[in-house]
Parts: sequence; structure tokens; C-alpha cells
Amino acid sequence: MSNVFLVPSKIVSGVGSVHEIGNNIQGKGSKALLVTDKFMVQFGNVEKVTAALEKHNISYVIYDGVNSEPTDKMVEEGVAIYKEKCCDFIIALGGGSPIDTAKAIGFMSNNTGKISGYMKKVINTKVPYLVAIPTTAGTGSEATQFTIIADTESNVKMLLAGPSILPALAIVDPDFTITAPPKVTVATGVDALTHAIEAYTSRKAQPLSDIFALSAIKRIYKNLPICFKDGKNQEARLQMSLGAHEAGIAFNNSSVTIVHGMSRPIGALFHIAHGVSNAVLLTKCLEFAIYENTKRFAEIAKIIGAADDTVTDLAAAKSLVLELERFCRELEVPTLEELGVKRAVFITKIDKMAEDALDSGSPANTFRNPTKKDLIEIYKKLY
Repeated sequence: MSNVFLVPSKIVSGVGSVHEIGNNIQGKGSKALLVTDKFMVQFGNVEKVTAALEKHNISYVIYDGVNSEPTDKMVEEGVAIYKEKCCDFIIALGGGSPIDTAKAIGFMSNNTGKISGYMKKVINTKVPYLVAIPTTAGTGSEATQFTIIADTESNVKMLLAGPSILPALAIVDPDFTITAPPKVTVATGVDALTHAIEAYTSRKAQPLSDIFALSAIKRIYKNLPICFKDGKNQEARLQMSLGAHEAGIAFNNSSVTIVHGMSRPIGALFHIAHGVSNAVLLTKCLEFAIYENTKRFAEIAKIIGAADDTVTDLAAAKSLVLELERFCRELEVPTLEELGVKRAVFITKIDKMAEDALDSGSPANTFRNPTKKDLIEIYKKLY
């Protein structure tokens, strides 16, 4: 059996690496569409990128219309600007939302029809050169062939995928994450940890993805609490950036499972940030998943020190769930109630959420393959 392993063509990492962007994109295009959000403009992060571009006489146009939940309408707006301003490559700066939006703008700039028509299709068409610069240690989107875009007509978060949308150049500079407040640090960090755990326990896991997943788990488990308590700790921020990137590489090549499948519908219907909905679901989903592929969950428990070789695999896997519950409490992960989601309203949406989760395909990557009834029961446990 053979495995395909995909990573960006070039990865540049380290403190201050954004300043090298000009050297790394010479000849890739004459005018960039810089896809970002208004916060990146306000924080001065966009200026860091544009200064590096201007130093190398590279033209650019800024599209800062992305928010925390990218939609098909934002993609359409970005495509229109890309074409109107005669851009020929794309730079994404921000968290997962700008990077996901930039990916979608890229492939839609060379395709026709609605973006919803590409759901469940492999995107393998020619796209503009794409540079991805993450400003959070979380989504790993700079290393993946996936993008999540909300369909405003059906109120569904679409998972779109294909090797064409994998960024050509990833710049992983932890300096951008220093300004992330504690709540954002936690939401994105737990998202990255979830990527790594799901990548290692997925039906599609492979030897190379395992290497990146386990390394990511160790880095994130150790350094996320440090970043939460001391956001200025540059070494911890560097390790988190590397861990999130490793997790992105891991799940790009093995896929995510039940947590992400169940998370997207919550985000779509209640407009909760993706990382937060993952954090809310993590331990409840693992309580279900550990009864198959148990050895791998036990291995994770041993790696983070939640269990040792004196206990059975199932006991170790259960210890993992308990430790992650403690870990999330330490990081002050909110409940749905604390996020303002009313239980009565949530209950009325559970059937649709379970349907949408199954339809995404991600839960099927879990070794303990969930039914719609299983997903409904897990959703109910969130209150």
C-alpha cells in the first residue's frame, strides 16, 4: 500500500521570517492580492508584509473584508477584486479565516459557477501562486489542502479540498502570534491539538503523518499553557507555531475525524469560532472514540504523561480523556452556555447538526464509526 504525502513547496519558519517574503516570491507574480482582515490592518501586521513587498518593488492590492467565519460572499468579493485589479498571485495573512478565504479565491478565480458546486469534489485545477502567513498558532491552514467556507444559502460550512489549494509557500513567523489575547491563544491552540490527535487516530493515518502528529501533540501540550499565562514568552510562542504547523501537515495527510465533523455545524448555526467549538467538543467526542483504535489513544496518554505502561490501553485512553478535561479547565475553555448559546435553541438544531456532520465525511474517519444517533447523543452531552 502506498501513501501520498503533501506539504507546501517551501516552508520558511522562525522569528522575523516574514521579512524574507520578498526574497522567496521573486518571479512568482507582478501584483499580489493580499487577503486579510481589518484587525490585521489595525495591529500593524499588514504593514510588516507590505513593507517587505515594497522593498522588492512588488505591487499589491489589499482585500481586508474577511471576518472570523468566511463565507461564499467574501470569496466572490475577493475574486472580483483579484480580477478587476489584474492580480496574478495571492498572499494570505491572518488566522485560518483569511487563509481559507485566499485558497477559495485562488481556485474560484480560474473556475466558474458557485463555490458550493465544488463540495465533495477534488479540486485539482490550476490556481495562482499562494503564500500563506499564519498569525495564530492554530488552524495549520498554511499547510493543508482544505478550506472551510460557509454557504450562506444552505447555512452549512462546506469542507472543500484538493491538492491545488495547498499553499506554495508557508511563512511561519511566531512574532505575529505575540499579540493574540489569551482566549484566542487557547481557541487556536486547542484546535491545533485536536488536529494532531485526530490525525494520529484517523483511519487515514500513515507513517509520515504520525511523525508530525506526535511531535505536534508534545509541543502543544507543553507550551499552550505557558502561552496562555504569558503571551510574551517568545520561545513558547515559537514552539506553538511549529506545533500548529506540524499538526496542519499531519491532518493534511491523514484527515480529521469526529470532533471537526461535529464542530463545523455548531460554528455555522451559532457563529462560534471554529477553534472554540472544537475545544467544547473535544473530550465528549473522545469519550466516544476511544473504544476503538484504543492503543493509539493510549499512546497519546503516555506521551503527555497521563498514563504509563502499568495500565491497560483502555485505562490509559480513559486517562487521556480525564487529563484533557483538566487541561481545558486550566485553559478556561468556555461551555456553550457561557458562550451564550441557549439550551432550548441548541436542542432544536441537533438533528440538522448531526446530519450536516455526517454529510461532511469527517466522522467516518473515526475508527469507531458514529451513527446519526451517536452524534445526537454527544451533542446532548454538551449541556
